[in-house]
This record gives sequence, structure tokens and C-alpha cells, in this order.
Amino acid sequence: MKGNIDSLSDKKIKRASLLFMGLAHILYLKDYLKGCVFALIELLFLAFIPKMIKIINNLITLGTPKPHLPIFQRDNSTYMLFDGIITIIFILLFFFMYYISVKSARKSYQEYKIIGRKKGIKESLADITTGSFPFFGLLPALLLVVFFVLVPLIFSASVAFTNYSAPNHITPNNVVDWVGLENFRMLFGGDTLWAKALGRVSLWTLVWAFLATATCFFGGFIVAVILRESRIKIAPVFRGIFILPYAVPAVISMLVWQNLLNGSFGTVNRTLMKLGIIDNVIPWLGDPWLARFTVVMINLWAGYSYFMLLTTGSMTAISQDIYDAAKIDGANSFQVFRKITFPLVIFQTMPLLVMSFTHNINNFGAIFFLTGGRPVVADTATTSAGGTDILITWIYDLTINLQKYNLGAALAVMIFIILAPFAIFNFSRTKSFREGEL
Repeated sequence: MKGNIDSLSDKKIKRASLLFMGLAHILYLKDYLKGCVFALIELLFLAFIPKMIKIINNLITLGTPKPHLPIFQRDNSTYMLFDGIITIIFILLFFFMYYISVKSARKSYQEYKIIGRKKGIKESLADITTGSFPFFGLLPALLLVVFFVLVPLIFSASVAFTNYSAPNHITPNNVVDWVGLENFRMLFGGDTLWAKALGRVSLWTLVWAFLATATCFFGGFIVAVILRESRIKIAPVFRGIFILPYAVPAVISMLVWQNLLNGSFGTVNRTLMKLGIIDNVIPWLGDPWLARFTVVMINLWAGYSYFMLLTTGSMTAISQDIYDAAKIDGANSFQVFRKITFPLVIFQTMPLLVMSFTHNINNFGAIFFLTGGRPVVADTATTSAGGTDILITWIYDLTINLQKYNLGAALAVMIFIILAPFAIFNFSRTKSFREGEL
């Protein structure tokens, strides 16, 4: 019989909690402090429902054209989209708080059955200040992440499903419309020119990321091994010299190399011509294939120092006893490197290599400040995609130069969909991740 009463009471608590936030706390548990806090949250939510309905309706329509009104009085679709996203997040947070209120009521009822009495105001206040302290302590950080990370990401992704582009759909002069998957259809085959540009840029992005990571890693690794095995007394001096390219800001380095490799008046071409090595200037940044080779080489010059330091530290961590045992067994220097040094260094640095690869896919500065995405190719006039453009620099050109924010957002969504699972999968497959060691 007691079990039935407890079951019935538990049902009352659950029903009252679902009916209105804090109702079970006030009516049955006499926990007036928590009940009033939860009830106030729902009352505020209910008070803003008419405003939220209007905002959600604006999110659905993104405004209507009003050419007869001054520009500042017309519907601004981007503001409506932004306000709608924030409103939806507020609604989700409200339902999360609703869940918390129901869970809190049922927990309080279980405690009541154990201790045999309802909590007083002091005990309720102690629960809020102690038991809920982690939640309230993390709440400011959570809100910052939501409004400064999550909202911009959702906004950018949402633009990919609109026609937000010049010249006919730029706010505030014109409104923006939802177009569904039309932007993705155009990029993936709806328009042959755009589809070819996407294929070319995507392929070069992957090739660039692989070459940029591999050349910098092996370049730095080789230098680190040479400095370690040569055992010269001034090795720290050379190490300090080799780190200079990494110490100089990459923007400055790329801009300097851009001037040095200029096809008309660059120092490199002029010096080679003065020495009689070449008769005509070399289009270092003017020919698509040569420009891509040049970009990889300059990135190697700027980035090998990082991996030199990284692999030097990894080799230092390898016990000398392993090398001594290998030498006793008759292994030569190459065998020691192939069987001991290289596998152990790869084991320790593989997560960082994966991170470097994903970084190079979005390495905006190395391309933009050296070539600006140039040279021009057949479809550049229409798509703005140059011969050395990677996806991230192409997005910049689409948004800044062509003002095709919808296509830029569609490319950003594509990068995220492809890159995030790829990075997670590759990192989780590394031996160091599976064994929980670095």
C-alpha cells in the first residue's frame, strides 16, 4: 500500500512539474525558493512569446521587399536571420531548464522519502549555492561559447541555404530568400564552370595540405637528425639560425618572398640574369604549376623550423640505452634511424602531424600573402578561383570580391563536413591516441 502511495505521489510530482515550472516545488515539496525561481523563468518566457512568434515568422520569410520605403526602414534579412537563430537557442535553453526543473522536483521528492521531511529555506538555499554551483559557475562560459561561437557558426551555415549575393540580394537594399540546396547543386554540377572550379580547387587543397605537411615534417626531421648525429660543438648556433624563419611572422616572410620572386623586377630573377644563369625571367608566381611548386617550397622554408624543434625534443626523450643496445647488436647508423629513431618520433608526433594537415587545409596566410591565389586561369573571371587558391582563400575571394556570400557559406559547410570527421577519424586511429600516450 505504501508503494502505491509513493508511486501516486511521484506521479503527482511529475505531472505538476510538467504542467508548470516550479509548480511541484511550491505545491507539494514546499521548496518555495526553487519553485519561485523556476516559475519566474517560465513567466518571463511566456511574456516574450508574442515577440518570439514574430521573430520566428521573420526567420521563415526573411522579410518582404519594400522598395517604396527608405533603405533604413526596409526589412533587413540578415538581422532577421540572426535574431531568429538567437531566439531558437533561447527556446532550446528554456526547454533545457524545463527538464532541469522536472529532474530537480523528482530528486527532491526522492530525498524527502529518505529523510522523511521537506527541506527548509536554508537547506534549499544551500542546495542552490553548493549543489548547483558547478552549473552556475560554468554558465557564463557556456553563454559566451553559445553567442560568440555557436551563433556565428549557425548563421554562416544558414547563409549557405539562401541567395545572399550581389547584385540582387544584398541587404539592406534588397531582401534575401531561402533557396534550399540550390547553392550546393550549382557547385556540384548544376553549373559546369563552377563545378570544374570546385573540383580543381578542392584537389589542389588536398595536395597542398599533404605536401605542405610532409615537406615541413621531413625537412625539419632531417635537419634535426643531422644536427644531432654530426655532434658538432656549435650545433646550438646552427639550431638558432635555422629557427629564424619560424621566428619571423609568416605574413612578413610571405610578403618579402612575393617581392623577391616577382617576375618583372624580383631580386631572384635579376640576380640569376646578372650571373648569366638565365636569359629570360622565370614566372615563379605567374605560371600555375610553377606557382604551386613555389608555394610549397616557400612554405617549407617558413615551416620546417617548427618540426625541427619538435623532432629534436622527441629524439631527446629516446633513451640512450636503446641506441647502445642497437650498436652492440651490430646495427649501422641507417638501421638505427630506420628501426628506432624514425618509428619512435612518428609515434610521438603523429597527432601533431594530423593537426598540421588539418591546419594546412585552412592555411590562409601561406597562400594569400604569397600569391593572393593567382595566377589567373580560364575560369577566374567568373568564379574568382585562381591557380593557387585553396578552399579558404577562394571563400575569401567569393565573399570580398564577388560578394557571393551564399556560395562562400556553402563551401565553408563543405569544408566542415569533410574536415571534421576526417580529423577525428585520423586522430583516433593513431597508436598514441589508442594507448592514451603522446
